[in-house]
Amino acid sequence: MCGIVGYIGHRDAYPVIIKGLQRLEYRGYDSAGIVLFDGKETHLSKTKGKVEDLKKKSEATIAVDGKLGLGHTRWATHGVPNDVNSHPHYSNSGDLVIIHNGIIENYEAIKKALIERGYTFESDTDTEVLVNLIEEVKKKEGVKLGKAVQIALNQVVGAYAIAVFDKNKPDEIVVAKLGSPLAIGIGENEYFIASDASPFIEFTNNAVYLEDEEMAIIRIGKEIKLRKIKDDAIAYPNILELQLNLEEIEKGGYDHFMLKEIYEQPRAIMDTYRGRLLADQGIIRMAGIDQNLEKFLNANRIIIVACGTSWHAGLVAEYIFEDLARIPVEVEYASEFRYRNPVITENDVLIAISQSGETADTLAAIKLAKEKGAFVFGVCNVVGSSIARETHAGAYTHAGPEIGVASTKAFTTQITVLTLIALKLAHEKGMLSESKYHEYLAELEGVPAKVEKTLLSNELVADISEIYKDSTNCLYLGRGYNFPVALEGALKLKEISYIHAEGYPAAEMKHGPIALIDEQMPVVVIATKKGHYEKVVSNIQEIKSRSGRIIAIVTEGDKTVKELADHVLEIPETSESLSPLLTTIPLQLLSYHIAVMRGCNVDQPRNLAKSVTVE
Repeated sequence: MCGIVGYIGHRDAYPVIIKGLQRLEYRGYDSAGIVLFDGKETHLSKTKGKVEDLKKKSEATIAVDGKLGLGHTRWATHGVPNDVNSHPHYSNSGDLVIIHNGIIENYEAIKKALIERGYTFESDTDTEVLVNLIEEVKKKEGVKLGKAVQIALNQVVGAYAIAVFDKNKPDEIVVAKLGSPLAIGIGENEYFIASDASPFIEFTNNAVYLEDEEMAIIRIGKEIKLRKIKDDAIAYPNILELQLNLEEIEKGGYDHFMLKEIYEQPRAIMDTYRGRLLADQGIIRMAGIDQNLEKFLNANRIIIVACGTSWHAGLVAEYIFEDLARIPVEVEYASEFRYRNPVITENDVLIAISQSGETADTLAAIKLAKEKGAFVFGVCNVVGSSIARETHAGAYTHAGPEIGVASTKAFTTQITVLTLIALKLAHEKGMLSESKYHEYLAELEGVPAKVEKTLLSNELVADISEIYKDSTNCLYLGRGYNFPVALEGALKLKEISYIHAEGYPAAEMKHGPIALIDEQMPVVVIATKKGHYEKVVSNIQEIKSRSGRIIAIVTEGDKTVKELADHVLEIPETSESLSPLLTTIPLQLLSYHIAVMRGCNVDQPRNLAKSVTVE
């Protein structure tokens, strides 16, 4: 949820940390803070608000340079967003400084015990409790900081990524991870610490991603020292060469990251199937599937677990797998799956979907499925993420960095990967004729060009948005493959414009939502030529007779719906199973333009964070 950045080396830490925090602000933006160490004293600045607010405050109050520093941008859990609850936090002595991402579940019991020992607390955070627990262990056990961190973390319950230093030992930072991501960038006689690699990509492309229950002692002039938190066993760093491109994490001339990422979808979809889809040869090549083909072909069922937009991609996949490969599929909210004592067997395949690869509930579902003996396959976007490491096999989406909190290209690239898997399995099982199989491959290969064409409706979408920007409610309807797209369209509008919106199967409209329809209610209907077209037309007629305002997504050249709807947005013709890759585009643009016109912060909508790494 929160973003953490640290630096120790030969550079001035301040610009590294501030720029790093700006890149991590998608992870949380309730408050922010920075601490610098000048070799003698620490200098702290923190504030409620965004990183830009911190930058103004710190530049006015901190007049020193430091070669060691920590920074944090917060998504509030314990305590309201204010200056006091912002990170970093000091221990009572002022010697230890910490930043923390995650939740310490047993912090109240620890806090009570520390108060009895004379400790006092300024904030409402679990983080201040943790740093004082580390200090208490350090004093009581007479150990160095690294050992104190290890002992303290064995006493806490919850999730964390932490970075802590002792001002009496200015050449060292101790970091640790459980359930929240943490990367260490390795430079020339310098180290970087961050929640992901974006804060240090222009300085180094070598990084170590900590595994769960690992800690590292980072010292200038020495190699990283890794230990297992539970048993103090030595761990060995796996240094990865990052492929991240600096240009990919900048706006590139667009007003917002979200708009940039909407327009990146043709390339992102192509990058996702590049090397995997050889349409002219009739080949789908995916190592994670090829090496585990029997697991999928012999599966009694596929269970898909995900949250938010990824869950909607999973719903689309349910239609694709069952329709093409004839494999039973269940799609579960990861947050519910783990708590309802699900029936899982060794003959099940669980597919976990997550943009970040760090979603806490999805990770917990993975661990549960593995305990029950199921084969677990991951679909995520971030190389080296926790889900990539925890699953038996998987496939990356190759969407590139997605900075906007509201997912766009994550959704379409996830559907692309899942479609490739379904088509491969359908072909292996003989469920598709050779001609139909080749037709699907050619259709999928042509999707990026069709997305490009769909994006040409941007100005028309903006005009429609101007009409409906002041609406208070909106209904989204779709059937079959496009029912999940209706859910996703409604989610996008809710997330970034704060307009209440609901997605429904079009046939369910008569079972309740129709009571809401009047001349003030915009209704977005996905009415493509393939897939229950006549039924959806009937739904549109029912809306029209009740004075509802209709925005219809139709296949190019449609005439029937055009006569009924108030507004029509066309997409190129494609197969029904691939239509979600196109129908979602106008809905993304609609939510974007409405949000901009309402003055909302499109990339950083209130109360949300990009990566949900705590429950």
